[in-house]
Formats: sequence, structure tokens, C-alpha cells
Amino acid sequence: MSFPYSYSVLGLVPGLIVTVVVAMSVLYTSLIVWEFCLRHPELRDVCDVGQMLYYGWTWVWYLTAAMFLLNNTFIQGLHVLTGAKYLNTMSGGAVCTVGFSAIWAVLSWFCSLPRTFDTLSKLATLSAFFTFLSVLLGAVFAGIEAHPEGYDTPGGGKTGLLTGNPVVLVIPAAGTSFVSGMNAFLNISYTFIGQITIPSFIAEMKSPKDFPKALWAVTICEIIVFSLVGAIVYVYTGTQYNTAPAFGSLGNEIYKKVSFSFMIPTLIFLGVLYASVSARFVFFRIFEGTRHKGNHTVLGWATWAGILAATWIIAFIIAEVIPFFTDLLSLMSSLFDSFFGFIFWGTAYLRMRQADYGPGFITTRGIRGILGFILNVVIILIGLFMLTGGTYATCQSIVDNYNAGTVGGIFTCTSNAL
Repeated sequence: MSFPYSYSVLGLVPGLIVTVVVAMSVLYTSLIVWEFCLRHPELRDVCDVGQMLYYGWTWVWYLTAAMFLLNNTFIQGLHVLTGAKYLNTMSGGAVCTVGFSAIWAVLSWFCSLPRTFDTLSKLATLSAFFTFLSVLLGAVFAGIEAHPEGYDTPGGGKTGLLTGNPVVLVIPAAGTSFVSGMNAFLNISYTFIGQITIPSFIAEMKSPKDFPKALWAVTICEIIVFSLVGAIVYVYTGTQYNTAPAFGSLGNEIYKKVSFSFMIPTLIFLGVLYASVSARFVFFRIFEGTRHKGNHTVLGWATWAGILAATWIIAFIIAEVIPFFTDLLSLMSSLFDSFFGFIFWGTAYLRMRQADYGPGFITTRGIRGILGFILNVVIILIGLFMLTGGTYATCQSIVDNYNAGTVGGIFTCTSNAL
């Protein structure tokens, strides 16, 4: 539901093009991840992959592990922030945002306590189904309601834009800054990029060779759903009324609350999933080779609960320090997706082809080898650009939001509904 915001910045046509291009690049790099994992079935997670990619250096494993845990914790923070926005919306701001964030963090911690993936795997399908209903209802309601939130009211439109009928931009507005354009791109990229989890999933598949079937299916569905929902909601809410997440753009309070409510399973499940992945990663390394790893012991359960509590406390702090939905998405994308979405997998391609064809792998296969080399160098450069330019753009956007008085400061207690 951040796509309408991205389309309002990039323009509808460039936004749709970026959506397809990012989706296909993620599909391509995911196939590289799959091929690499099939060659090295001993790899358990992305940290092992990172160490192998960069010549077995131990420091790479620890750096990758730190990024892996931070990525997961930032995602938890995003769900704390969105959960607080949901509670704010449903209650009309009955409690301050900090209080709602704390409530959501505690609820998520409790739901994270099961130590096996069995329960979470059942919730995954339920979560996906309700997410589909939520965004579908959001798009339908945006189309059938009379006007979006803030329509033709004093201060109803965004700063510098007139109220009145929604304004839809086919191309970016003149004067669109690098900072806003980069943040819009990073918001789209974040939604697609998920290669960080692929090694863990492939390691537990009964038939890893079937992975591309699921990959193609999910990519096609993502392009259709994300593009349609983003475009429809943007067209009906316009540049001056859309919010991120886009549920806040709906002018009818019942429509807003109904569509947002169907997102509850996902708001809880995905945060819990990443918390569980992080906790398992730390827990297994603490108790590897001991009875606490696979048995119900007081020390084991206390440690498990403590690790989870630490991740949710940090997630709560992140949600309060960066209380801007689009900025938090952009920061995660620039810091982590640059590596886990592009740099790692461009490197993996080059390493595999060098292993297959030797030092002259670039020219050995003729034009195919040359084009493959160029494409994957470009992928690495895109990742480096996201890391540098993206991080700069995001930090500048956060500073601009604080300077503009979007919020009063860190841990400010506000009670405005979404």
C-alpha cells in the first residue's frame, strides 16, 4: 500500500515501468540464488552464503549476520509502526502513538513465543489471503467512495498542492527532487526484494529443483496485484490526497477501518516471522550441541523469550525514532536490500561462471558470457547506488520531515489517526 505514494512521485507510467523492471530483476537474481544454493546444499542461511561468496572470510560472516539481524529487526519495527497506525485509526486516536506502539510490540512478542515453524507455516497462507482481501477492498473502496480523505477542505491537500479533484500525474512533476524520487524507487524495491530468506527456505524444501515454479508464479501475481492496486488507488486519491500506507487516503471511515482491519493477520504474522527467524538464528548458535536446543528447559525457554524481547524492544525504538512509514521502508531498502537484493547475487553469478569456465569465463561463451557479465556488473552497481545514494536520500528525507514539523521529535506522544 505504499505504491500509490511511489506512483504520485514518479508519475503513473514511469512508476508502472519501475514496478515491472524491479520485479524482473528480483526474479532473475532469485534464480541465481536458487542455482547457488543447489550447488552448495551445505549452506544454511544467507550468512553462510555471504562468507562463501567472499572467499571464506570470517569477518564477512559476522558482517552479514549483523545485517541479517538488523534487517529483520527493522522489519519488526515497520510492523510496530503500522500496527500503531492501525490502532490509532480504529480508536480515533484514543491513546498516544507511543502507547499503541508499545501495545503492538508486546502483543507481537507474545505471538512470537512458539519455537517451531509449524504454527507459522499455517498462518502464512491465512496471512496472504487476508492481505489480498485487504488491498483489494482498499482499491475497490477508493473507486466507489465519493471523495478521498481531506477532499476540498482547508488544509486537506498536501503542502503546496490545491484541494479539489484528485490530480494524477502521468510523468513526474517538474522539479521532482532526487530525494523524493529515490525514496519512491526504494519503496517499490523493498516490496519485491526478499532474496534474504530464499536460502533458508530452499534448505527445507523437499524438492528444491521445483523452486523456480513458485518463483515465477509469485512474481507474476505480484506484478499484477501491486500494479493494479497501486494504480487504481492512486488514480482515485491523486497526488494531493494519497498517504502511505494508502488506507489513510480513504475518506469513508467505515471503508478505511474495514479494509485496514483485514491486514491484521499480516501485520502480526510477518513481524512474528522475522522475529522468529532472528531468534532461531541466535538461539541455535548459543545452544548448538546442548540439550537446551531441542528440549523444553527453563534456561532454553528463558533465553528464547529474552532474545525475542530484545528484538521487539529494539523494533519499538526504531518505530519511534523513524515514525515515517515511507522513510522507514526506504532506509531498510537502501541499507539491506542493496546487499541482499543485488550486490550478493551479482557476485554469486560471477563466482559461479568463473568456477564453470575458468579465468576467461567472460569471453569463453561468446556474446552470452559477455552480456551475462555486463548484466551482473550492472546489478552490483545498482546495489552500490542504492546503498550510497539511497541512504543519503532517505536520511535527507527524515531530516526534512523533522524540520517540517511532521512530528515533534523522538518519542513524541501524538494521537492523530492515520
